Amino acid sequence: MEVRLKFLGGAQSVTGSKYLLEIDNYNLLIDCGLFQGLKQLRSRNWEDLPIPADEIDAIILTHAHLDHSGYVPRLVKQGFSGKIHCTESTADLLEILWKDSAKLQEEEAEFIKKKGYSKHKNPLALYNQKDVEASLPLVKTEKFNQSIELTDAIRIKFYPAGHILGASIVEIIVKGDSQEKKIVFSGDLGRESDPVLFPPTVINSADILLLESTYGNRSNDVTTIREELKTQILENIDEGIIMIPAFTVGRTQNLLFYLNDLIQSGELPKVPVYLDSPMAISVTALYEKHDAEHRLSDKNIFNADNFHYIKEQTHSKALDALKKRAIIISASGMLTGGRILNHLFHRGPNKNDTVFAYGVINHKTR
Repeated sequence: MEVRLKFLGGAQSVTGSKYLLEIDNYNLLIDCGLFQGLKQLRSRNWEDLPIPADEIDAIILTHAHLDHSGYVPRLVKQGFSGKIHCTESTADLLEILWKDSAKLQEEEAEFIKKKGYSKHKNPLALYNQKDVEASLPLVKTEKFNQSIELTDAIRIKFYPAGHILGASIVEIIVKGDSQEKKIVFSGDLGRESDPVLFPPTVINSADILLLESTYGNRSNDVTTIREELKTQILENIDEGIIMIPAFTVGRTQNLLFYLNDLIQSGELPKVPVYLDSPMAISVTALYEKHDAEHRLSDKNIFNADNFHYIKEQTHSKALDALKKRAIIISASGMLTGGRILNHLFHRGPNKNDTVFAYGVINHKTR
């Protein structure tokens, strides 16, 4: 048996995760992510993979974030027709994130065409809604901690990774004529101390381990987040509005948890909190559906009576009338688009309004 591993992304950069595992004539792609960030990275999404899409037998997704899953509709557009293996909650997130990604791809293509920025007469989207609709039926949901046989020689298993809902560590067992080897892909890992999700599963052994190292060269202390959030809100809430750009998956829900906890304990006043992001609202609803995957004992924690979910654009615009003592959480977390830009445009001149950065913000953002 001949086994080869190729890195097609996620190496020397954080995004675009793709590992091609070639086991004899079986081609298995672990993660299938978009390159994100600076233009020189995003341009790599237009490059063909070194293997034709129709020669890939199956895809395994560790989790739903677009830098690990967002290239799948492009691959389906190019001819991939195999199964896409992931956990149940990952599948629910994929439908939300892929549809939003396609919408953004289509809007960007239309904008480039309108402005004449492209050398092409009719610039196209990387993929569109039809490609997403073609991709979703290929998704095959799997349960955690259960062995799945892909072939007589290949078995896989998903373990909770604690990163976001559905995130998994993937174990692949490759069996030859005389021996078998265990290959483990960590995916993105959560923290032991995460207030919402359970900690990552401890993997006791592996013959080959591929481990994420996003924060491998720096200290990223999160133990003070709750106190820092409380301090900043108390210093600014009485005089103006607090705006928090937040990622729709994971960061928004953790933020809602902290705010609810601080308010319930009496450490913060009970001010209205507006979640102004339809996608984040849809994602938050999944925490109730997949309640076995998180440690929240209060299943209604996201339904606090001072939490207001803003879906309609007209209702989002109405938030402009707020003067003080309110918190607005909106996307995108990196300030690259979304309703948060409207709030920044409207409230930027107001010296009493405050913006909190609750996550990574790339270079050359807004």
